[in-house]
Amino acid sequence: MKSIVILGSTGSIGVNSLIIAKRYGFRIEALVAGNNIELLNRQIAEFTPKYVYIANPKDIYRVNHNNIFSGEDGIVELLEHTESELVVNALVGYIGLAPTLKAIELGKRVALANKESLVVAGEFIDISKILPIDSEHFGLWYLMSGREISKLYITASGGAFRDWAIEDIERATFRDALKHPNWSMGNKITVDSATMTNKLFELLEAKWLFNTTDIEAYIEKKSIIHALIEFIDGSTTAHLAGVDMKLPIAYAINGEVKEEILKPINLLEIGTIEFKEIKRERYPIWEIKEHLLQNPHLGVVVNASNEEAIKKFEKGECSFFEMSRIVLDSYSKFENIRAKNIDDIISIDREIRNYINSK
Repeated sequence: MKSIVILGSTGSIGVNSLIIAKRYGFRIEALVAGNNIELLNRQIAEFTPKYVYIANPKDIYRVNHNNIFSGEDGIVELLEHTESELVVNALVGYIGLAPTLKAIELGKRVALANKESLVVAGEFIDISKILPIDSEHFGLWYLMSGREISKLYITASGGAFRDWAIEDIERATFRDALKHPNWSMGNKITVDSATMTNKLFELLEAKWLFNTTDIEAYIEKKSIIHALIEFIDGSTTAHLAGVDMKLPIAYAINGEVKEEILKPINLLEIGTIEFKEIKRERYPIWEIKEHLLQNPHLGVVVNASNEEAIKKFEKGECSFFEMSRIVLDSYSKFENIRAKNIDDIISIDREIRNYINSK
């Protein structure tokens, strides 16, 4: 029986990955979770993994398992013990980079939902080992047909404040930013959706995955169309699907899908689909979109400063729009920096975080 490792097993993508793995008869060799011990214990009881990781060593006694890894380097250590050929990386944030690199070093393929891996270190990652399971990048992959491509498009929901008056957004709280109009996600990705940083990251991911900078993003509020490809002949095709990660996960885990995973879209129920421009006055981070695509090595700057800005916003130390200003300030200050290797990435990441937190 084939086996897989799931990083981020208690998050929505991890949970869906377990559903798909069970459906196709894959054994779960290892589960990596954060702080949701109750759900992790239920997963352990059902899937009997050989190895388990939890974020906080103080929680080890609460976990119903005898082979537990924890701590800063615990995920990498766990991966070194595994034999699975596929790792689902659904971790959120910079913490997901080291496991991606280690999995590839070990000769494994990575079903990647951790945006930060490519955003921070895309030029140092073997893209041939990556299977994208973000709905947008999966949609682009799905539409690829061997024909010459002119441009790639992905869509954005617009986030929690897409319909707010801009003067009201100035007073928005962290709790307000978590009220996504279309679905429920983790805190960081929901805030990133509201600032449009999430979509900026996805454009950068697409640059690395598909080797092009001819990429654009538009708002499509219903989140029915996930990706489009414009071909050199002037035609454009679109990928429509329900908001459910099981389809890209199924292709990543099983390699092929010959049965219904999602309910087909009812075209008569969709109604009008509208595309809107992403405007800087509502999403200030969009100011650097073109420059970042031309200088993708600066993704490490955007990611580190964004993660620190979110922490400040959550603690009430800055406003919603000030998060983007923190990122833009760091981007300008570190514009001429460039990593030559992963060690440099680690140093730059640390330097940027120190810069923001010393102000």
